[in-house]
Amino acid sequence: MYQIVTDSCCDLPYTILEKEGIDFVSMEIILNDEVFLDDGGKTFDMEEFYKQLKNGALPSTSQVNVSKYVDFFIPYVKENIPVLYLCFSSGLSGSYQSALLAVETIKEEYPEAEIYVLDTLSASAGQGLMVLDAIQNQKEGLSFEENIDWLEREKMNYQHWCTVDDLNHLYHGGRITRGAAAVGELLSVKPIITMNEEGKLVVHQKVRARKKSLRYIADKTIQSLKLVENPEKQIVMVTHASDLEAAETVKALILDEVQPKEVLILNLGPTISSHTGYGCVVTFVRGKEGFR
Repeated sequence: MYQIVTDSCCDLPYTILEKEGIDFVSMEIILNDEVFLDDGGKTFDMEEFYKQLKNGALPSTSQVNVSKYVDFFIPYVKENIPVLYLCFSSGLSGSYQSALLAVETIKEEYPEAEIYVLDTLSASAGQGLMVLDAIQNQKEGLSFEENIDWLEREKMNYQHWCTVDDLNHLYHGGRITRGAAAVGELLSVKPIITMNEEGKLVVHQKVRARKKSLRYIADKTIQSLKLVENPEKQIVMVTHASDLEAAETVKALILDEVQPKEVLILNLGPTISSHTGYGCVVTFVRGKEGFR
């Protein structure tokens, strides 16, 4: 027996995580000098958060510290339960390094502790898809080591296609210049953002107009599904920062071309939407090797 755990950056609702018995550590969101815990929607008010984003709020996020990770892992260690932790991308947060330091700290007292910190190099529902795949692997009988090997082998195949509607958050996050943000707003330029091999968010393309940007991320997802074997077994996730209509549009575009097992629409959690802003829409799919 082993325990799969993750963090709130996976953007899976707490109801799904609780149903599957998956424990998770919460990221901190700082908004208007107040600190909130992202708990997958259990108590965190996403609609109020989106409202603040729309009104120009610029929240920040805080990585999980070593002490919090020690407290998170230690109950399993004391029960001699191996832990497989699917962690938010090291390219976007120092939490991964904090988790590794926590494991070193724990092993000073419990040298036989089995804790594997897997750098997903993913974010939001890309990380969430990995969690669901890890759960399915465990149900199908993969051992602790086999599941780790599978996830490490597949993790570069999880694709993220993101369109951003509010360029101010990209500017404040240092991803584009003030001038690029101003010109982009004037010309209705919508950057397409993806996750690179280092697990960092990068601008992949620039598209004029919201409608075209939604079409672009849908087309990329469709292209990926058409290249994989058994696309009917794939789950696609579409997340949005308070633009359900846009997310539904993307879902419809995908289903017009391909028929995956399921297309789930979820809220884009506060950690990522703090940096991408109000109205962001993202698609996630596990695609073909080398496609990222």
